Amino acid sequence: MSNPSGPGSNVGKSVLASDLKITGDIISKGSIEVMGDIEGSISAETLVISHEGRVKGSISAKTIDLRGTLDGTVDSTTLTLRSAAQVTADVTYSALTIESGAQIEGSFKIKKA
Repeated sequence: MSNPSGPGSNVGKSVLASDLKITGDIISKGSIEVMGDIEGSISAETLVISHEGRVKGSISAKTIDLRGTLDGTVDSTTLTLRSAAQVTADVTYSALTIESGAQIEGSFKIKKA
């Protein structure tokens, strides 16, 4: 049996459902999907903020797929802002994709190699 995350690894996917409201910091070595309301910082390998998801605070992940609402700061290697995204943030990124329709207010800074 193979384990794609490597031997001895407990890395998985955490889903924060739409009925959750969390105040505090969230840290994961795996992926997180936010459908609820989060106030605080989120750090993960991969982060998805779904259409119904709302985050107020700082987010940091290698890959971020943002479809919902964010008010805060972003630090990401690969950031995708989907058409439904509503973002008020200062953003640091290496690769950026913005779909038509995304609403954005803030500053963007590319990471130096």
